[in-house]
Amino acid sequence: MQFGLWLAIGGTALFALKSIFIKLAYAHGVDTTTLLTLRMLLALPFYAVILSWLLRKPQTLKPVPLELLTLLGLGFMGYYLASWLDMEGLQHISAQLERLTLYTYPIMTTLLGWVFLREKITWRIVLALLMTYSGIVLLYAHEAQWNDGNARLGVMLVTMAALTFACYVVFSKRLIGKLGSLLFTSIAMLASTLFIFVHFLATHALADLAVPLPVWGYAVLLSVFSTVLPSFMISEAIARIGAAKTSIVGTVGPVFTILLAVWLLGEPFGWFHLAGMVLVMYGVSLLRK
Repeated sequence: MQFGLWLAIGGTALFALKSIFIKLAYAHGVDTTTLLTLRMLLALPFYAVILSWLLRKPQTLKPVPLELLTLLGLGFMGYYLASWLDMEGLQHISAQLERLTLYTYPIMTTLLGWVFLREKITWRIVLALLMTYSGIVLLYAHEAQWNDGNARLGVMLVTMAALTFACYVVFSKRLIGKLGSLLFTSIAMLASTLFIFVHFLATHALADLAVPLPVWGYAVLLSVFSTVLPSFMISEAIARIGAAKTSIVGTVGPVFTILLAVWLLGEPFGWFHLAGMVLVMYGVSLLRK
């Protein structure tokens, strides 16, 4: 249980870096689809090698055709559609607002798990949700006052990403439990990479991959530290502690992102942000008791 929580926290922290890397890459003029394609191109060899190694092991439980189709669907939802919507939303809103909006997904995950998987909702989970979302709402309301532009479009896109990712978290648990997090994640990520490549080829020319060198640098950071490592960590956390608790632990993501956004991107920070972070951290700490 304790190790599962640490995996969830570590994976969340690494995923939180994603918004910063993306914002820094956008400063060089790259678009969402191209950056997402570069990210998955660089991550693909890691997943391919791990999948090949697993399939050579005689004790590995291979998925049946129906499970492979399910994995394709989960890869489409969790690491293609959710990723694209989230990254496109970042074109229009700050890293802090994006992270806060994205982490509405734990409440969606908890409700979906209760409806479809009959997962139990304890008073501690409810209290943790209330505390963490009080902090998130406080921060959201404060930032919405000064962020005009396309904030509404950005929030809508990221909210759709949150719902899509919540579906992925809930419906992936059974297959993760059966196949193991390594095999599941490798196949799901390779499936999502296929969808991303199709999207890119349908909307871009191959020459569009000739981006400035700094963009390649941020793409490398995205692929290794905000894709490969956290994807395995989150999948294993779901297998160990369940979808509901994993998603609630994920609410520390805004805290990491806010600190990094202030430090690296120069985004504003005040008492509202501090109060919101305290509420979020207290809510997450309830899961350890």
